[in-house]
Amino acid sequence: MNKLNQIFWVFVFVVVVLSFAWVAFVFAIKPQVKYSNLDEFAKCLTDKGATMYGAAWCPHCLDEKSSFGSSFKYVNYVECPDNISLCTEKGIMGYPSWISAEGKILEGKQGLEKLSEITGCELKK
Repeated sequence: MNKLNQIFWVFVFVVVVLSFAWVAFVFAIKPQVKYSNLDEFAKCLTDKGATMYGAAWCPHCLDEKSSFGSSFKYVNYVECPDNISLCTEKGIMGYPSWISAEGKILEGKQGLEKLSEITGCELKK
């Protein structure tokens, strides 16, 4: 193995380790749940036809998901790297993206308050 090739593989290793460290850091941050009805809120988003499109490796997606805590399981979610044709068909250009029942695309992290405003789903403190 020549010197340049060794440097390349060391660089790749460092990038992979730092990526895993970042993901572990993001998951380690526990959201401060200030709402008492996140299960109902997430179910309401689903009932209203809102869907989140994202990727497991996306830090903004992880942040958006973590804001729901364990209630995220009730959110309509599409993992785009596993559903490339669907995400392309829907016009997803970045992660996370939300699509409303009316077909409006909201790019980037929206946050619970904005999702509440857009859908009319109530957040209770």
